[in-house]
Amino acid sequence: MTNFQNLKTVRAGEIFIRQGDPGKSAYIVESGQVEIFIDKPNAPPQFLGTRGPGTLIGEMALIDDDKRTANVRAIEDCNLIEITREDFNRRLNNTDAVMQMVMRVLMTRYRDTLFRSEIVRESLGWPPPEEVERKLMQETKTIDNLRLEGEFKAALTNGQLSLNYQPIVSLDDGRILGFEALMRWNHPEKGFISPAVFIPMAEETGLIIEASKWALRESCRALKRMESHVGQNPNLYMSVNFSAKDFAEESFLDDLYQIISVSDVVPTQIQLEITEGLLMSQPENAKLTLEMCRKAGLKIAIDDFGTGYSSLSYLHTYPIDTLKIDQSFVRDMLKNKVSMELVKSIITLGKNLGMMITAEGVEQKEEGLILRDLGCENAQGYYFAKPMPEKQATELLLQLNGFKEKLA
Repeated sequence: MTNFQNLKTVRAGEIFIRQGDPGKSAYIVESGQVEIFIDKPNAPPQFLGTRGPGTLIGEMALIDDDKRTANVRAIEDCNLIEITREDFNRRLNNTDAVMQMVMRVLMTRYRDTLFRSEIVRESLGWPPPEEVERKLMQETKTIDNLRLEGEFKAALTNGQLSLNYQPIVSLDDGRILGFEALMRWNHPEKGFISPAVFIPMAEETGLIIEASKWALRESCRALKRMESHVGQNPNLYMSVNFSAKDFAEESFLDDLYQIISVSDVVPTQIQLEITEGLLMSQPENAKLTLEMCRKAGLKIAIDDFGTGYSSLSYLHTYPIDTLKIDQSFVRDMLKNKVSMELVKSIITLGKNLGMMITAEGVEQKEEGLILRDLGCENAQGYYFAKPMPEKQATELLLQLNGFKEKLA
């Protein structure tokens, strides 16, 4: 994973690409204007034009190791999004094989076109006219994503991220069995950014790897702090989400063990939440990794069960402790017979495989009571409590009866 900060500001008059220097990055002009010019021996500089917001400059650095063929200077203060070759190659390598082949052919033809063009022969290699450049530009949404990526990298190190904790409740007696740790991002300018926005971006870019390690580390610390206030409880657990990108990381298991060991949390107090998609996308790696996690004492839950791939032939081969019924089925089951039957089937399936069942998204008392009657052991949802800061979660634990009255 890269550590560079891809959001840069250059001041008016500053030359940030110099002719003859090694090319290491391309830039998208997010705001401001730049001018492109070539230094010629014994002659005034040759100006090739200006570029404004939404244009890509210096892109040849993503293709080959040749030196810069021109200078680029800010006409006014500019905000730039930097794209390093490492980042570009990572994104390219994460696409499917057909897309990789198409992109490499297009880049090769683009380079050949540049060096055959009249402007390249006359001015040492500046890219094609602006209308061709515009065709190669990514859409505004992509630029926004790049900005979000850079801001999320900063958020990982400057304290903008936090965890909220949603109780997982026993439907038998209302006791709080554990918490699901949920990541939150409070941007200093934009305010609350939905996990539905930043989590997919983090997964796509690989930033989720560092984010997941941070979440595990902080949730383990929070669990120890909670226990220091309410007393040791070896059965209280913390459920933490992990993605396919996390499991694909070579150091995943070592990082996992190290964080848990340093925190002094008992491994059985940590539950890994994964999706069905992870099992299907890398079945062998997931199976081996999960078996190692189980041997270490960790619990394993399948999140959002029923919305993904749901291959029963895969399900019984993995060391899974808990199936979490997706909230869409729970919220719809009182008014939709199909959803009710799906909920019943998942509960029966889980019990036949010796798994615990947790229902997500419980928002009404009737839902909780019906789930209990169907044999579902645990639940979480707004009916019991919304995700909350650590202090509030600790106060809930001090209530000896938990949510017993909500199930009476």
